[in-house]
Amino acid sequence: MTDPGVALGGQGLSCVRDGRLLFHQLDLQLQAGQILQIEGSNGAGKTSLLRILCGLSEPREGTVRWRGDDIRSCRQDFHRQLLYIGHNPGIKLELTPLENLRFFQALSGQEGSENDRLNALELIGLYGYEDVKVGALSAGQRRRAALARLWLSRATLWMLDEPFTAIDRQGIGHLEARLADHVQAGGLVVVTSHQALTVAGCPVQPLHLQ
Repeated sequence: MTDPGVALGGQGLSCVRDGRLLFHQLDLQLQAGQILQIEGSNGAGKTSLLRILCGLSEPREGTVRWRGDDIRSCRQDFHRQLLYIGHNPGIKLELTPLENLRFFQALSGQEGSENDRLNALELIGLYGYEDVKVGALSAGQRRRAALARLWLSRATLWMLDEPFTAIDRQGIGHLEARLADHVQAGGLVVVTSHQALTVAGCPVQPLHLQ
């Protein structure tokens, strides 16, 4: 029986990639106001697990549940409450960072304000680049342009694949503070990261993949 306090759960998850078993009979539970940090060496299956939890990939075995329901039976509602930022930043190269944020908010049904969008870009370290085409930015700057969505998103569940890559110390501090604000407001975060998270006042639940 599913614990009603569990928002995101995985039961008996198994994953095989290229003929190799990455993990088997994996269970996890995450409640509102918590952060799950998926750790492990390169190739251990961190991104594969994240994609399974998002519903972007199917596990070999097992079930992912959102508030007690199999995500395959509530896919539309689940995805409305999900923000996923993977290795591919999912932004349009022909648009500027500012235009990308406008586009993101429009897709999310948000009108938003220009000041909020500019503030998000400043906090993630893109001040002065808001009107430069994303295609002309470095890989790290493109990553930041994608992460700026965290300051605008209304999604309950955030799934972030290595969000701290190519971010300087100040940017990391801003990002950790944003994660803290989100979970303290009742949100959930699943994150893959090689570095220890320092999210003040927020429980970080580690999950290590061999």
